Amino acid sequence: MAHIVVIDDSPTEVYVLQQMLERHGHEVSVANSGEEGIELVRKTRPDAVLMDVVMPGMNGFQATRTLNRDGETGDIPIIIVTTKDQQTDRIWGMRQGAKEYLVKPVKEPDLIAVLKTVLG
Repeated sequence: MAHIVVIDDSPTEVYVLQQMLERHGHEVSVANSGEEGIELVRKTRPDAVLMDVVMPGMNGFQATRTLNRDGETGDIPIIIVTTKDQQTDRIWGMRQGAKEYLVKPVKEPDLIAVLKTVLG
């Protein structure tokens, strides 16, 4: 199916998301920080990115903005997956270039439906 990069500093969250994605036939690569995620996305050119917000160093909003404004990665859809569930966070995430915004804990049917939407 699709190659998805998961950018999240929580091993538990990464495991849960990876299991959901792999059950649906997706290939998953993982980065544990915003900086590492940007490098991985530039190197692998995935079909989509799942981006946490709260991470040490560069946060997910900054990483989303960086990838979105880059000519080589700007067309890769980013789905923010975070515990930050305020409407202002959602609006800010979308302004940084995210295509969708999901709040943890993510339900598998919701994640797969959103992925199908952004992947076309």
